[in-house]
Amino acid sequence: QCNYQCGFCFHTAKTSFLLELRDAKRGLKLLKESGMEKINFSGGEPFLPKRGRYLGEMVKYCKIELKLPSVSIISNGSLITEKWFKEYGKYVDIMAVSCDSFNEETNRTIGRFQSNKDHLEQILRVRDWCQQYEILFKLNTVVNTYNKDENLCDHIRNINPIRWKVFQCLLLEGENAGPDALRNAERFYIDDETFERFLERHRHVKCLVPESNKKMQNSYLILDEYLRFLDCTKGSKIPSKSILDIGVENALKFSGFDEAMFKKRGGFYKWSKEADKYS
Repeated sequence: QCNYQCGFCFHTAKTSFLLELRDAKRGLKLLKESGMEKINFSGGEPFLPKRGRYLGEMVKYCKIELKLPSVSIISNGSLITEKWFKEYGKYVDIMAVSCDSFNEETNRTIGRFQSNKDHLEQILRVRDWCQQYEILFKLNTVVNTYNKDENLCDHIRNINPIRWKVFQCLLLEGENAGPDALRNAERFYIDDETFERFLERHRHVKCLVPESNKKMQNSYLILDEYLRFLDCTKGSKIPSKSILDIGVENALKFSGFDEAMFKKRGGFYKWSKEADKYS
């Protein structure tokens, strides 16, 4: 579920299902027992369920009980509060916020807004809270038809994230493309050449981490709300059975994960607060 309407979204709200917290924790424990060292919570908008408390209890469990080296979150930022940071910030290594433009009108055209809230002002608030509560701040941008010609260099330098992930707009059948999709992202799609021009314009930004569709599509291990791995190799999401039912190792066989591409795109980096302190 999400409170934004980003036109290119490829993780759309096809269900409103939410695992019981005890089952979510059981799944997280199974993943840790199979070797998981880093987890990233995303959505939709992960701060929606129970106003962030559901997410908070999971990140707390991952740090305190599972002792994971890296716990991170990707959010649109709109629902994050300082109260949440005070209660759960100590359990988070990286907070990533999505921002596709520093022109509020462009963000509204894309669908990255909610009523009268100012998306850009909220991003700066979250950045400041991350500094205050010692969480690494990261920024994500999806390059699409409406921001492809912008120059974000000065804005990114001013915000100063530890990483700026720049994605090419991705089309997935049944998610944001095709007759059964909740979104039609074709008007947002850009070709490889256009994406490369955007990267060239920003090549001097040191924290830039580019991810083309080729790099991104199969280089993530993605679990959905039922704890099923999602295989995107054929241009759509084909789910495995849940790890709660068949275990992690069996489900992994149906994930389509490209480990070589994961390494090539820089999947390994200093992804914990402690590691960053000594860099």
